[in-house]
Amino acid sequence: MTEDNARKVANTMLTAAAVGVAIVILRTPSLRRLAVGLAVSAVTGSIPAWLSRELQSAWVDSRHGAL
Repeated sequence: MTEDNARKVANTMLTAAAVGVAIVILRTPSLRRLAVGLAVSAVTGSIPAWLSRELQSAWVDSRHGAL
C-alpha cells in the first residue's frame, strides 16, 4: 500500500467514525444536551478570550504599545 492510499483509507475511516459519533450524539437526548452545553460554553467563554488575546497581540505588534 502506498502512502497516498494509506492516507486516503485513514481519512475515510476517520470521517466514517466522526459521522457515526455525530449520529449517536444527535439521537441520544442526554448527549445532545451535553454537546449543546459545551458549544455554548465555547462560544461564550473561550472564543471571546482567544479573540481578546489576539487583538491585544495585534495592537502590541503594531507598535502602539501595551493597552
